[in-house]
Order: sequence, then structure tokens, then C-alpha cells
Amino acid sequence: MIRALVVALACCAAPLMAAEGQRTLVNPVLPSGPDPWIVEEGGTFYYMSTRGDRLAIRATRDLARLADAPEQVVWRAPASGPNSASIWAPELHRIDGRWFIYYTASDKAADDDAHRGIWVLENRDADPLRGEWVDRGRMRTQRPGIDGTTFTVGDTRYFAYSPYVGPDSVIAVARMENPWTLVGEETIIARPDQTWERQGGRQILEGPAFLRGPDGGLHIAYSGSACWSDDYALGLLSAAPGSDPMKPGSWHKAPRPVLSKSPATNVWAPGHNGFFKSGGRSWVIYHANNAAKLGCGPQRAPHIQQVTWSKDGMPIFPVPATGTAPAP
Repeated sequence: MIRALVVALACCAAPLMAAEGQRTLVNPVLPSGPDPWIVEEGGTFYYMSTRGDRLAIRATRDLARLADAPEQVVWRAPASGPNSASIWAPELHRIDGRWFIYYTASDKAADDDAHRGIWVLENRDADPLRGEWVDRGRMRTQRPGIDGTTFTVGDTRYFAYSPYVGPDSVIAVARMENPWTLVGEETIIARPDQTWERQGGRQILEGPAFLRGPDGGLHIAYSGSACWSDDYALGLLSAAPGSDPMKPGSWHKAPRPVLSKSPATNVWAPGHNGFFKSGGRSWVIYHANNAAKLGCGPQRAPHIQQVTWSKDGMPIFPVPATGTAPAP
């Protein structure tokens, strides 16, 4: 597995260029959009990102024109209470014919790590821009944490997030009884034990995002280090087909970042990604700064690039870049 990871990492040698006649877009696709997320359903791409005090969706059939899609607010934070502040990292998921939004929030009266958690909204309409969003409450995780996501392996649905464990932020996984209820104990599958994951004065793993390989392999990309560091980057956990995602030993960590800063292509601190499928291909969306020392503010902008696959089923990440790129 480690050899495969090294091979996959070594393949990232140049920005992916568009073939003649292929649809293109221009990165970044918006001037601002921390913690971006895209899901495709029925030919429509639904986009979300951190807005701080609200949840909003853009819908488009052409990601090259994402900026032309109006932002529609579907929920606003209450004036007070446990989910009244720091509305971060929303993810929109289609599960069993219903829409769910997972988002991070904290209490305006105590906006700190100890009060952060993941909350869930549900919408039974076929269109997430219509219908009623019902509050399913806070996920009953074992620890405070951020950046919840969900995925399935076989017939089982799982939840992954980044809990706080002492001075560290780690990646943990739990089984789900339904899209808003966890069952059983959580398992920590990764800790910030690499030098590159400890930049900026914090030991952080966050923003887990699941990607299934063409051979059934399991992959979770995550962001490492503090978001205010230019060395914020994406790491990768991989497990063989048929592995139990609840077992820490199933997961193997890439020896170095799979997507990191590239001054030559005007990208700094790339991170907090999501994956989506379109046109039979895999795509990654992530945020990044366009200059050094910009920190983790609203200037972080979303980039979309294609992820390809090695012969042994490992994802090959592109060099992060601005400018023209293939479009889904």
C-alpha cells in the first residue's frame, strides 16, 4: 500500500491541461468560498461553502458559470443558542431520496473549540432549493469537533469528522443508524503525527472527504496543519477494498501531502476539499489563497480540478493551479 501511495504521489508532475474540444473553466471559479463543497444530481451541480451566519446553495448546470448562479439562502443561524455562531463547512448530501446538510456550528455565547459540533438539516423535496429544511439537531459525537461528512461502505453508512483530543485535532469514524443518528463507539483512524501536519502552531487534521476508488478502495482526504499557515495542505488515508473503515489498522497514510502549495501556479494553503463524480470522472474542489500569508479568511477561493487514477487504484491529484482547466 505504501509503495502504491508513493507511486501515486510521484505522478503529480504538472497541472492537468484541457484536451482540444474539452469543456473548460477558469480557477478559481469564485473570488471567495472557504470550505467548498459540490454534489451533482440529475445534471445539476449544487455548491456550498462557509458563509459564517447562514447556509446557502448555488445551483448550475455549467460549473464554468458558477459565478452567474444566484446564491439562495436556505437557513440562517438563530440569534442565540448552541448553533448560533461560526457556521462552517456545510456539506449537501442526497441520501435515500432526501437531502441532508451537515454543518459545523458553535454557541455565540461561547464561541470556542469546546462548544463546536456538527448539526443536520433534512429536506424531503426533490429540489434542495425548495421545500422545508427540518432541523434534525446536533450529531451526538463523543467529543466536540468540526467538519462532519458521511459515506457508505457496503450496506453500512458511516460518519467522519474532526474531534478535538487534547491539543490535537484528529479524524474519527462512527457508524450511523440513520443520517442524523450515530450508533456505537467512535474510532480514531488518524492523528497529526507527521511534521507537515503540525505547521502554524497547531497539530491539526480536519475536513475529511471520502472518495471511492474504481477498484472499490477507500480513500479519505483530509487537511493538515493550521489553516492560517501557507503549509496547510491535503493528506490522504487509503484502505484496501473490503476493509473495515472502523479499524485504524485498515487505513494507511500517504507519506507526504497529496496536494500542497504551488507558488509557481499562484496557489497557497490549499485545503478543505470535497470530491464529486461527473461524466464518469472524479473531481476535487478545494479552497486556496492566491498569495502568501493571507491566512484563513474569506479570500480563500474555490478551485476545481480532475483527479485521475493509477493502474493500482490510487488517486492521482493534480498540481493545484489557477487559470484554465478541464471542466466536468
